[in-house]
Amino acid sequence: MSVLLSDVVSGSAVGLRGRLWQLTAAELRAAAIEASAEILRLEAVRVAVVDELSMRPDDQVIANRGVGPWLAANTMLQVRDGKKIAALGAALRPFPAVAARFDVGDCSFDHAVLIVTFCESPPKGMPEEALPRCIDLLLAAASGVEATTTKVRHVIATLERVFESDEIPPAEDVDRNELRIASTLNGRVVVRGDFDALTGEMLLSALSNLTMPTPAPDGTPDARSAAKRTADGFTELIRRYLDCAKAGTDGGQRPHVNVHINARDLAEHRDCAATPTDGEESPSDLDVGHMPWLGPLSVSQTRLLGCDCFLSTVLLDDHGAPLDAKPGKRLVNAEQRVALIARDKGCAFPGCSCVPAWTDAHHIRHWANGGPTVMNNLVLLCRSHHRLMHRKSGFVGKWDIRIGVDNKPWFIPPPSIDPGQQPRPANTTFKT
Repeated sequence: MSVLLSDVVSGSAVGLRGRLWQLTAAELRAAAIEASAEILRLEAVRVAVVDELSMRPDDQVIANRGVGPWLAANTMLQVRDGKKIAALGAALRPFPAVAARFDVGDCSFDHAVLIVTFCESPPKGMPEEALPRCIDLLLAAASGVEATTTKVRHVIATLERVFESDEIPPAEDVDRNELRIASTLNGRVVVRGDFDALTGEMLLSALSNLTMPTPAPDGTPDARSAAKRTADGFTELIRRYLDCAKAGTDGGQRPHVNVHINARDLAEHRDCAATPTDGEESPSDLDVGHMPWLGPLSVSQTRLLGCDCFLSTVLLDDHGAPLDAKPGKRLVNAEQRVALIARDKGCAFPGCSCVPAWTDAHHIRHWANGGPTVMNNLVLLCRSHHRLMHRKSGFVGKWDIRIGVDNKPWFIPPPSIDPGQQPRPANTTFKT
């Protein structure tokens, strides 16, 4: 059975998918546009009908405690959606210009809600006679195929600034700013915040370059979601701040990440959970690192942090009380890092294009095992490849790094990647 363009929108969708192949691309586009216009028309019809019913409720509506819940009970809508439809119908009554534009399908449901919300609660400094002009500006932003929620919100924000009053606009009220940071039962951290527009602008500006998709060297698109890129960028932002910013002092020291660990545990990881002990063992005896804020940290992650850090040694007695302390010293100083950047140009791992600012100085022979902090024992690695060397499941110890006769790092892959384990040069050629 053939399918006609006129039947696509007016008919049922049952069996339609198997017949749409008969339409040309131009006809499919026309059908999609016509169907969208029909949805807007029917949405306006529903709002008008529900609003009229709300003013003349019968026993069924009363029994459902309102027209919104009644609509939800008799359709596939949720109660909150039924209430939103009823609320828009009531809100459109005092503003016939907005209702007229909505009824002809030239303004979407969500944009109509934004406009009537502004009309119901205009800026305190706006004179009453200015409302019609404001409505015209809002409808112009909300009409046509180029209308976007961002454009409508921008006009609303502009009008709020034009008609300033003694009251601070919500977007500029810093007293409303909140940031809540809480640890979860599994040791992760949940962050929720609400900031003024200026603080938000600074945050978005700071994150902008750090959250852009980064293709792989072979051109493969960045597979990370937007949320993951934002999280990675936020992590890097904090790391750069703690590394470089003039952050004042916190307890007599510049704010930084503190990790405490027994030197013996750091040098040689013991399987403490499976090793029998002579007596009772307390949590402090377990071979893990410890952060003052969030508690336990694995030895592998502690070693990762220990590659490029300020190291302070504290001698403790048998009861854990400090006997002596030595001042912190930089394991990789500024001059060494400049030299590493000049040599490695960024992450040296084969195939990685990470820039120097996003790299750590990794000890080829771990400093806890006697590895010196000299150029021939250091290599720049991005966080991903640094973790791969230290703790990535299935990879620990399989990749080997050696400094060649050219005084540059070479990478020996595991047999699972290259049975011949041919050394691969540091990935610096495309960064020069």
